[in-house]
Amino acid sequence: MHLIDTHTHLYVEEFDEDREAVFQRALALGIKQFYLPSIDSVYTQRMFDLEAAYPEQVQLMMGLHPTHVKENATEELAHVKQHLNQRPFAAVGEIGIDLFWDKTFIKEQQHAFDVQIQWAKEKNLPIVIHCREAFDEVFEVLESHKGDSLKGIFHCFTGTLEQAKRTLVYNLKLGIGGVVTFKNGKIDQFLDQIPLESIVLETDAPYLAPVPYRGKRNESSYLIKVVQKLAEIYHVSPEKIADLTTNTRSFNI
Repeated sequence: MHLIDTHTHLYVEEFDEDREAVFQRALALGIKQFYLPSIDSVYTQRMFDLEAAYPEQVQLMMGLHPTHVKENATEELAHVKQHLNQRPFAAVGEIGIDLFWDKTFIKEQQHAFDVQIQWAKEKNLPIVIHCREAFDEVFEVLESHKGDSLKGIFHCFTGTLEQAKRTLVYNLKLGIGGVVTFKNGKIDQFLDQIPLESIVLETDAPYLAPVPYRGKRNESSYLIKVVQKLAEIYHVSPEKIADLTTNTRSFNI
């Protein structure tokens, strides 16, 4: 199988002790490409270093993660814009709204999300959305950008069938990862009503490891567990899941 991990934070500290081994385990299972979402300026050089080490496998995004939208949001957004203007990236992400941890900066989050979508559209880049307890707020911003130039991935989708269908209207794919294997994840109950062509695979490593690794550090090789679960849900072979989700190649819509 040829697979793509469309969302993995392989540059963070959790992988500092065994990053090469993590890569090799994934490559051995057919995971050939790794798309790395940005967090904030603190991690930018780590991303660049990883790209330099694995130039054929690693693709970078650039954006400001909503949980890192704080008092210095203006400076962080300037950092994002500077790099978007300096070199190519696969996508603008991960961006969005997160109201789970802190609602203090909701207005700043909404502004950061809005302006980064605009930058993506100007550069004809897809966006990669982070949404946690903020579907209404995210959809409100997306509605103002609705149109052919809007494209990308709704990362770590955990919503309802109705919200999934609405996401597709915005020309977005659903990023499906370890949550689909959780007993209380719920998305496994309706996902077969979503076309496989509208799904991409992700791990969000080191977070949200699939069963049977739940609660442990996630890594890209665990993408196989997501493939196996989707094969059960859609009643097709793992190879078929791999073919359809990889051919989607969301970053080249």
